[in-house]
Amino acid sequence: MLGEYPISGKRAVEISASVERAVAEGGLEPGQLLPPMRELAQRLGVNPNTVAAAYRTLRERGVIETAGRRGSRVRPMPATTGRERIRVDVPQGVRDVSDGNPDTALLPSLVEAFTAAAAVADREPVLYGDAFLEPGLARGARSRFDADGVPEGPVGVASGSLDAIERVLMAHLKPGDAVAVEDPGWGSMLDLVPALGLRLVPVGVDDDGPLPGDVERALRDGARALVVTCRAQNPTGAAVGAARAKALRKVLAGHEEVLLVEDDHGHGIVDLPLHPLSGVTHHWAFVRSVAKAYGPDLRLAVFTGDSATVDRVRGRQRLGPGWISRIVQRAVAALWSAGAVDAREVAASYGVRRDGLIAALAERGVEAHGRSGMNVWIPVPDETGAVARLLHAGWAVAPGARFRMNAGPGVRITVSRLGVEEIEAVADVVAAAVGPVPERYYA
Repeated sequence: MLGEYPISGKRAVEISASVERAVAEGGLEPGQLLPPMRELAQRLGVNPNTVAAAYRTLRERGVIETAGRRGSRVRPMPATTGRERIRVDVPQGVRDVSDGNPDTALLPSLVEAFTAAAAVADREPVLYGDAFLEPGLARGARSRFDADGVPEGPVGVASGSLDAIERVLMAHLKPGDAVAVEDPGWGSMLDLVPALGLRLVPVGVDDDGPLPGDVERALRDGARALVVTCRAQNPTGAAVGAARAKALRKVLAGHEEVLLVEDDHGHGIVDLPLHPLSGVTHHWAFVRSVAKAYGPDLRLAVFTGDSATVDRVRGRQRLGPGWISRIVQRAVAALWSAGAVDAREVAASYGVRRDGLIAALAERGVEAHGRSGMNVWIPVPDETGAVARLLHAGWAVAPGARFRMNAGPGVRITVSRLGVEEIEAVADVVAAAVGPVPERYYA
């Protein structure tokens, strides 16, 4: 059953560490069945309760899953082996359109904003016990939320979108709870949920975002939370439109106890209007990162939500990191005040490349999707083969396995590194690599 890999240990912590180490090193593969608890206990010479405790720890850490009499097995994508490891090694001379980074030419200069923020810090150093939220950042965030119709609520700040979402989920959920997530969807989210000891429930998406029927089924079957990407969905470029938002609000109105988390990381790089869902359920959070528009290294996201949710997140932050650097907060507030990023200009730049590639692929009979943002999702019948053929042709793309659970195979191309003059050439090699177009491009 376990091949040549022995599980070892006398205590629960030792046994669970042995299994987790084996998964990380590849000794135990995703989907591999583990021994029944009594059998392993006999083999190790320990009490079955010790093995049961080890397996429970592994489930809570997102390493294994248990299906009753069918036993325990390594998760198809255990938290120990993050989806970021599903990538293509890019040889020298190969063009990399796989990494999801923004176009650095569209990022604003940070010099003046940080110089001014540091000058304030020199005059008025922030010390332990001082306010954790920069007033200018809070005002700027709240005014932008108001302008987009996001419901009233206190403002918080976190170290990026994923940090904020993790804290919101942990403020309400317990290990074993189910979270409905988009499929295909953000690979980091698909890693985070099981790493928190929570269960993933896939929800299909199309160009307008999550499918209402799938959301209804997930919530009816007991999902305690739903995570939705408002715009520039990764990897498909989906954006929730007015009609889809209305349908999703209707579904959520029948499940008011569900925690809703909205991720608007596309703010600043998308010119499509926002149609927020927040406010329908009792507990909700709306998160905005500055990474795509201002630079990933800023590591800052603002969020709002119902008072209880925001208060719980703030309380846990005080016990952990304490606060997000007020210097960084001031710098971001200054960038907002100065209008350092023109969302329409950035959206147009990405749109020319994204729409141009989709149109060129359509001319060659290849279906592709990307309504907003910087990514194009291309369904393929043979994902591994397509990735290999594109690499051989000189182009590194992101394998769809990083982003999907039940959805069909595909590849993602990030257009931020793509020149307009390269579109036709890329379309040619993609058309040659992907083969026949599948009938359905999502689930």
